[in-house]
Amino acid sequence: MRYIVLCFCFCLTVTKANAQLRAGFENNSQWYVDDNKIKLSTIDAEERFRSNSYLKVDYDFRKWTVGVQLEGYMPKALLNYSPEYDKVNIGTAYINYRDSNRGIDITAGHFYEQIGSGLLFRAWEDRQLGVNNAVLGLNVKYDLNKWGKAIVFGGKQRVGMGFDLSKSYLFGADFMANLENLFGWEENVLAVGVSYFGRSIEESNENKGYGNFNSNFAVRADYSYGGFYFGAEYVNKGEDYIAYRNVVDYSSKQGGQALLVNAGYSEKGMSVALNLRRIENMGIYSERELTGNIYLQGVVNYVPALTKQYDYSLQNIYVYQAQQSLDFFGARSGEIGGQLDFFYSFPKNSTIGGKYGTSVSLNGAYFSGLKSIVNYKEGRIDSDFLGFGEKYYHDLGIEIRKKWTKNWSSVFMYLDQYYNARVLLGKIEDVKTNIVSAETTYQFLDNKSIRLELQHMWANADKKNWVAGTVEFALNSKWSVYGSDMYNYGNDDSEKQLHYYNIGTSYTRGVTRISASYGRQRGGLVCVGGVCRYVSEAAGLTIGVTTSI
Repeated sequence: MRYIVLCFCFCLTVTKANAQLRAGFENNSQWYVDDNKIKLSTIDAEERFRSNSYLKVDYDFRKWTVGVQLEGYMPKALLNYSPEYDKVNIGTAYINYRDSNRGIDITAGHFYEQIGSGLLFRAWEDRQLGVNNAVLGLNVKYDLNKWGKAIVFGGKQRVGMGFDLSKSYLFGADFMANLENLFGWEENVLAVGVSYFGRSIEESNENKGYGNFNSNFAVRADYSYGGFYFGAEYVNKGEDYIAYRNVVDYSSKQGGQALLVNAGYSEKGMSVALNLRRIENMGIYSERELTGNIYLQGVVNYVPALTKQYDYSLQNIYVYQAQQSLDFFGARSGEIGGQLDFFYSFPKNSTIGGKYGTSVSLNGAYFSGLKSIVNYKEGRIDSDFLGFGEKYYHDLGIEIRKKWTKNWSSVFMYLDQYYNARVLLGKIEDVKTNIVSAETTYQFLDNKSIRLELQHMWANADKKNWVAGTVEFALNSKWSVYGSDMYNYGNDDSEKQLHYYNIGTSYTRGVTRISASYGRQRGGLVCVGGVCRYVSEAAGLTIGVTTSI
């Protein structure tokens, strides 16, 4: 790795012609305080100022690219990030060679990659979630032009700071073929793919002698014609020793499988999409002992919640998280369900559309556990392939977007939810909610606008009713200020009827953005793209800086 860094520095200093330097910097800092309602734990309070910083530099020279990402967590990482993130170190470094004419793309060092939808394998970074599951090794891609693409890769996964890597080796291959060219189709598009992913698992000395090799396979197909599309992917997870809450049971083995089906149709002003999925024991980690850890370390596949990602704060209190792991105590092995989304835009100058148009979207989702029983004799959970078990979650929402005038627009939304809090949160009562949201934006001149947002949640259990509001004012193209509050006025415990308020401002100029806010953070799940992590309640000052050259 020293040679990669030295090569990078050498290129910066001696090479000028036909070269390009790209750099990006991001810093998120927080100063945590105790107020009259929210206080840090004794351990967390030992360091009240915390900061996460990322400096990514890429250097292009002809067909070569060299890159490095420096990361700093000083004096400590933000709350709820892995304690493995500490001090300053090299996060990722790589050298890439790409020849588009020959279809060759080779990366040595850290790389990110995805097979199919990611159900089998995905290495990615998300700083908001605290995830960086890059693989250190070799990634080779070969583009077959109109016929398809092949990928082969291998290495060890990043599981901490710097060059803290998994003990296990990861390797895989993917081949995708475009069959419409083979059949001579002009309007139909058909692509099929086949994938392999394997782990050579290194165990500790006391566990030597157990199987240390695991193989997994996937096949997929995608077809489209005009506005219609259909896709399906099936994943088979090879048998492996069962791990539950970071404990490995070397007396039992079980495999897993996943089936994903996507279909839809779209034309001007209208679209409909259907997503169905069944997953069973699909948690795949680079090390068995990392199974189910709260920091998402060692995760090698991507299993997001297959529900709509809602925009408003109250809609994300009881957010669904995909249930992919085995639970012998609850006789649970996965989930089955899906979502349906419909969008329609009424034409301008029509009765409903009005002068500037009106759009309506409907979305519904339903998920339950698999119909399963525990096979104590063999130490496994047996599940029906299409059997629906205990209900986990549903939502049904309608959203209306209306533009009243050239400068004034509004959004109205209603959401009905059912949340199985006994399974998803370990609480006693299930939660049923009804949420209404309204937002309106008025633009003054060319660069000033004001946005007002109001929400209310009726909930029958847990923390019960909430109300929330936001006012945001854009002074010009550079400056904006806002104030928001979420008030849990319906909590049965009067001491917990808290206001989660925030006031903030941001300044944007070109590619640079600076933001500052002060207030309270509600505890619970924070989700990005359907993947979630837990955050605790906190209060304090937050400052963020992002820029690039």
